[in-house]
Amino acid sequence: MSVLVAFSVSPVGAGEDVGALVAEAVRVVRASGLPNHTDAMFTTVEGESWDEVMAVVKAATEAVKAKSPRVGVVLKLDWRDGVSGALHAKVATVERHLAAG
Repeated sequence: MSVLVAFSVSPVGAGEDVGALVAEAVRVVRASGLPNHTDAMFTTVEGESWDEVMAVVKAATEAVKAKSPRVGVVLKLDWRDGVSGALHAKVATVERHLAAG
């Protein structure tokens, strides 16, 4: 089974420069040891169970909340049996189609 979660943690009330606070969330994700990817809008993490990935999302959110009076979270989840490596496989599929024209 694969659970793929793309999420964004947004500090609210912490000023305009929130990069250091967002980095706290990303540190938690990277320390989890789960496959992950961070881009300009979301961090995506992949695990074998709902509980595994949601524990990482919760810990990342708590890391930001510890330094911000308010936190917003946006989350998108893909839960699928019989799949692994979806974090990279989905992108590879799109790239293959692009290369084919």
